[in-house]
Amino acid sequence: MTAQPDLARAAFTDLARHGDRSAVLTADGVLSYRELAARVDDAAARLGTARRLVVLAARNDLDSLVAYLAALSAGHVLLLAPADKPEALASLMDAYDPDVLLRSGDGHGVPVLEERRDGSRHHLHPELALLLSTSGSTGSPKLVRLSHTNLTANAEAIAEYLGIGPDDRAATALPLHYCYGLSVVNSHLVRGAGLVLTDLSVVDPCFWDLFRERQATSFAAVPYTFDLLERVGFADSDLPHLRYVTQAGGRLAPEKVRSWAETGQRRGWDLFVMYGATEATARMAYLPPDLAADHAETIGVPVPGGSFRIEPVEDLADGELVYSGPNVMLGYAEHPGDLALGREVHELRTGDLARRHTNGLYEVVGRRSRFVKIVGLRVDLGQVERIFADMGITAAAAGTDDRLVVAVEGGHDGGLLAKSLAGTLGLPRAAVVIHAVEALPRLTTGKVDYPAVLGLAAPAPAAAGAVGTARAATAKPAPEGPTPAGNPDDIRSIFADALECPVVGDDDTFVSLDGDSLSYVAVSVQLERVLGQLPSDWHLLPVRELERRRKPRRWSPFSFLETSIVLRAVAIVCIVATHVELIMFQTAHLLFVVAGYNFARFQLADQRLPRLRRQLRGAARIVLPSTAFIAVAYLLTDRYSVANIFLLNAIVGPEQVTTQWHFWFVELLVYILLAVAALMAVPWVDRVERRAPFAFALGLVAIALLSRYDIVDPGLPKPPPVFWLFALGWALARARTHFHRITVSVITLVTLPGFFGSTVRDVTVAAGILLLVWVPALPVPAVLRRVTGWLAAASLYIYLTHWLVYPLLLPINPVLAVVGSLVLGVGYWALCRWLPTTAAFKWAGRRFTSLLRPVGRERST
Repeated sequence: MTAQPDLARAAFTDLARHGDRSAVLTADGVLSYRELAARVDDAAARLGTARRLVVLAARNDLDSLVAYLAALSAGHVLLLAPADKPEALASLMDAYDPDVLLRSGDGHGVPVLEERRDGSRHHLHPELALLLSTSGSTGSPKLVRLSHTNLTANAEAIAEYLGIGPDDRAATALPLHYCYGLSVVNSHLVRGAGLVLTDLSVVDPCFWDLFRERQATSFAAVPYTFDLLERVGFADSDLPHLRYVTQAGGRLAPEKVRSWAETGQRRGWDLFVMYGATEATARMAYLPPDLAADHAETIGVPVPGGSFRIEPVEDLADGELVYSGPNVMLGYAEHPGDLALGREVHELRTGDLARRHTNGLYEVVGRRSRFVKIVGLRVDLGQVERIFADMGITAAAAGTDDRLVVAVEGGHDGGLLAKSLAGTLGLPRAAVVIHAVEALPRLTTGKVDYPAVLGLAAPAPAAAGAVGTARAATAKPAPEGPTPAGNPDDIRSIFADALECPVVGDDDTFVSLDGDSLSYVAVSVQLERVLGQLPSDWHLLPVRELERRRKPRRWSPFSFLETSIVLRAVAIVCIVATHVELIMFQTAHLLFVVAGYNFARFQLADQRLPRLRRQLRGAARIVLPSTAFIAVAYLLTDRYSVANIFLLNAIVGPEQVTTQWHFWFVELLVYILLAVAALMAVPWVDRVERRAPFAFALGLVAIALLSRYDIVDPGLPKPPPVFWLFALGWALARARTHFHRITVSVITLVTLPGFFGSTVRDVTVAAGILLLVWVPALPVPAVLRRVTGWLAAASLYIYLTHWLVYPLLLPINPVLAVVGSLVLGVGYWALCRWLPTTAAFKWAGRRFTSLLRPVGRERST
C-alpha cells in the first residue's frame, strides 16, 4: 500500500513554513525549522512511499524527534516505544511485527533504519497515524489508535490555552514516548516555538544550566517531578525566562497545587494543572492558573474544542465524566488485525466519577471502575488479579496513586512476585507491595474486602522494626541486579547494611528507606569515604544519582564530614569531659538544635499517616535503648527511681537537682518528638507546613520563645526550656535561601545571649549553630573519620552509659574516664544495632506485631 498523497497530515509536521526560527535547542547547538525540515525530509525519503507500520525506539534526542516527524509526515503508521526498556520494546515488536524499526544514531538527526521487509504485511486504516501505549504504560499490547486529526486538534487546543507563541521554548522534561511528553512537542511545533531537547533529569544541575542558557520558558511535570523539584530548591531558582509550568500524569494533592501555584505567583510564573488521557491524545481539561490556589481540588474546564457531560451512575451520587472532542481516539488495538479498523469511539468514558461546580469547574471525586493511576501509568486491578490467576495464585489487588497492593494466598515469595509483576506492568519496583496471607480478607457477604487489602500496606513500604518481614518481602524496589552483599565500596550495600534493607533499588533514597538521624551518621560517613565530600541534600538523592557522582578516589589527609555529624561527635565528647571536670565546655543544648535540624530533614517527608508512623518509630529507637539501660542502672545502683525507667522524672521527679536528673536530656527529647509528631498529625497543621515550611518553622520558634523568656511556664520542674532550640534547628533545615539563613543567624545571635548565664556557653552554642547554618561540611583528619562517625552515631548511647562508667574510672585517671565512657557507649550502640538482626529478636517482633493486629483480620494475616 502506498502512502496516499491527499491523506491528512498533522499540522505540526509542516515545518518549513516557520523558516529560520529556532526549532531545536540542545547543549551542542541550535537547529532552525528549515534545517529540521531538511533532516525530516531525508529520513522520510529513506522510509519510502509504501505505507508501513514503523516502530520508533524513542529517546529525548534529535534522532528520535526527526524519526517521529518523518514517519508522520510521510503517512506511515508509527508505534512509539521506550528505547530504555528493552523488554517493553521486544514485547511490542513480538506483538505487532512492525515493518520498520527506527533507532537513534549518532545524534545528528539521522536515525538508524532497520527494515524488516520491503512493503507491509499489515492492513492499515487510512486515518490511522500513531499508536501509543495506554496512559504511558509500556510493553502492553493494548494500544491507543490516534489519527492525524486527533494529533492536530489536541496540539492546537493545548497551544491555545497555554498561549504558546513563536518565542516560547519548552524543555523536554518528560519522555517522547509518553503522550504527555509528546503533546509538549506537538503543541510547540504547531506554533513554530522551540524545543530545548534534553534527556537530563530535573535533579541534574546541568538541566537547569541548559534551561537558563537556552532561555526556556516552560517545562512539563508529573506529580513525582514536584517532589524532585523540592529537593533541588526549585522554588528559589533564578529562571528569568520561565513563563509557566504544566502538571498532568496523575493527581497532584490539592495542598501541593496551592503551594506551587502560590510559589509561581511569587516568582512570576503560572502553574497549569491539567487532566487527560492517552485516549484523548493527551489533554481533556485544564485549570486556569488564576484559579489554581482557590480551586486546587478541581480539574478545571474542558480544553478548547472539547466538552464534558456527567452521566448518572446507578446507586451513586456522582456520575461518570464523559468527554467529547476531535481529540478522542479512533479506538484501541490489541493485535495487528485491529490496525485496519476505523473509528469505533465517538466519546470517551473516563471511568472517573465527577461533579460540576456552579462556577463551571469540574472535580473528579473517585473511580467508577477498578483502575488506579500510579506514576502516570494506568493499572487495571482486575487484570492484576487475572495475571495471578493464570499463575494458579488466588489474589486480590487494591491501590492508590502511590502504590499497588496485592494480597496473595499461600506461602509465596512476595519479593519475587512483586518484581515480576512490576516488570509486567511497567511500574517502578517500589510501587508494588505484595503480602502473602493465609486467606484473603473478606466481608460478611463473602466478597473480598478491598479496603482491608489496601490496609495491609499501612506500614509504609520502607517500614522498619516489627514489620520487617513484610518490608523484606514487598517494599523495596529491586535494582537492576542484586544488591551486592558485603562490598564496602558499593553504595547499595552501604544502604542495605546500615538500614537493614534486603533490597535497595536505583530510585531509593536514604529517606525513602526509612533512614533517621541515628542511621544518618553511619551512612554518610561511609558514603563520604566512597564519594568524597557529599552534597547537602545527599539524603534525598536516589542511589542512581549517588552512583553517578562517584569519582576516582584520591588519598587526602583530611575528610570532609557534614557539620551536624562533627558537631554531634564533638558535643558528646565535651559533655563527658565536662562531667568528668576535665574541661568546662557544656554543649548538651546544641544537640537539641541538631535534633530539630535532623527531624525536619528526615521525619517530615511522605504523606501524613506514613510520616506519623515513621516519627513514632524514630521516637521508639530512642525510648527502647534508653529505658533498657536505665532499668539496668536502677537495678545496679540506688541513684535512680522507677520514674527514670519510664522517662517521667522531668514530670514527677524531685525539684532539687539529684542523680535522678541525669537523663533529663533524653526525657525532654522524647517529649518533644512525641509532641511534634502529634502536632504534625493534625491535617490542617500538615497543610500549613507543606505550603510554607520555613514560615511554619519560624512560627514554632516564636511560640517556643514564650517559654524561653518565661512568658509562658512549660510546667516542668527543673530543666530550662529547650523546645525553642529544637524549633530553631527545624527552621534551619527549612532554610532554602540566603535570606532564610540570615534570619536564622539573627535569631540565634539575639536570643542566645543570657540564656545559660555563662558567656562561654552562650558563645559555644551560638558558634555551633552558625557553623550548622553556613558551613555544610568540616574537615576531619582522615584517620579520625571513622571514629568521628562512631561517636556521632553513638552519642545518645554514650550519654546514657557514661553516668555509670566514668565514676568507676575517674579515681584512676580523668582521661581514662572519658575514653572509657566513649568506648562503652559505642559498644552499647553496636549491641543495639546487632540485636534487631538476630533471629530471636525478629521472632519476637513478629509475635508482637501479630498481637497488635485487629481481631477481625486474623485470618488475613
